[in-house]
Amino acid sequence: MICGSFSLHPVGTGAAMHRAGYEALGLEGWHYEPFRVVDLAASVAAMRALGLRGVGVSMPFKIEILPYLDELDPVARSIGAVNTVVQRDGRLVGHNTDWVGALRAIEELRPLDASTRVLLLGAGGAARAVGHGLRRRGVSLALFNRDAEKAEGLARELGAAVAPPAHVQEPGPYEVLINATSVGMAEVDPGMPLAASALRPGLLVMDIVYKPIETSLVQQARAAGCTVIHGGRMLLHQAAAQFELYTGRAAPLDAMDRALQRAIGAPREST
Repeated sequence: MICGSFSLHPVGTGAAMHRAGYEALGLEGWHYEPFRVVDLAASVAAMRALGLRGVGVSMPFKIEILPYLDELDPVARSIGAVNTVVQRDGRLVGHNTDWVGALRAIEELRPLDASTRVLLLGAGGAARAVGHGLRRRGVSLALFNRDAEKAEGLARELGAAVAPPAHVQEPGPYEVLINATSVGMAEVDPGMPLAASALRPGLLVMDIVYKPIETSLVQQARAAGCTVIHGGRMLLHQAAAQFELYTGRAAPLDAMDRALQRAIGAPREST
């Protein structure tokens, strides 16, 4: 059985985790290959023709792929983006495991419920997926984005509040802070998505950026006494959720985690 990933610039991180999972479970005949996509329609047609079991989908194709699919699961439909496609009986079904990865990474360390106050930074595709997941837990959610109009639009969609600018300059009334922007990525903007003065001891901070693992936010949050979740944890858990969709088997998380460490140098535990 062949699975893979559709990407503009394929990397081996996902492949390493999935292959490690197949090996750990003794799934002979299962293979995972990254595919560089230059023509999305042709790539989806090839998936059908070759009988690929599933593919992971990276930006910029998470929305572009929607018209080529036969079905969306309810959460992917709500989010409006797909990062996983599974082929069942010749039908291509779109899923989104980004929100699962984010929630599993947080819930390794603390529960999420109606009493949890969360500040989510961003209003793009990643923030949409994470925000939908958080609302499924019923958290008290506030959004902040440099583009206030985008923040207001996503907040209306999610039934969330818009955080005032002061809350990214000084500590706000939140237990959890999540960076779902591209700020921190080495190739985009290696800076901070909020002021270091907004961090405080006891705050749980998750950065979804994983290149590099030690982003400026991770470093500053750790120095401020926060509990920190690096981007590799969400990456691991969203891949594990994909693995389960592809195979119908529980993902061997330890084996996949070790493969992730080797691929991008991610520490196994958040601190």
